[in-house]
Amino acid sequence: MPLTGPVDRRIPRRNLRGEGARGEEIAAGFLAARGYRIVERNFRHRRTGEIDIVARDGEDLVFCEVKMRTNDAFGPPEYAVTWSKQETIRRVASAYLAIHGITGRSCRFDVVTIVEGGGPPAITLFKNAF
Repeated sequence: MPLTGPVDRRIPRRNLRGEGARGEEIAAGFLAARGYRIVERNFRHRRTGEIDIVARDGEDLVFCEVKMRTNDAFGPPEYAVTWSKQETIRRVASAYLAIHGITGRSCRFDVVTIVEGGGPPAITLFKNAF
């Protein structure tokens, strides 16, 4: 049978934005179950960057990065929180504090990793990660 048009050989792209939102939903539930109070999600500051979750843990204001993987082809998810990513999160957190007029509050940076692989997701919390 002759082809009547061009063949599309592209590999279908995964919906990374949807996967990221699902990972953030899982992480928010995980944090809430541990007593965190979610203050804001997906705080974006201009073109500087985004913080996935802003929460309170007791008196601490927590800026939380979420990383999710479905396999280990690129290594563990925490490896994706590079020095450059940490600097971006610090800059966005600084902007968050300035915009909201927050001073003198204890802050920290946590990372939640999620690895899905058939069964229930494996979730790890790295408190005060950087």
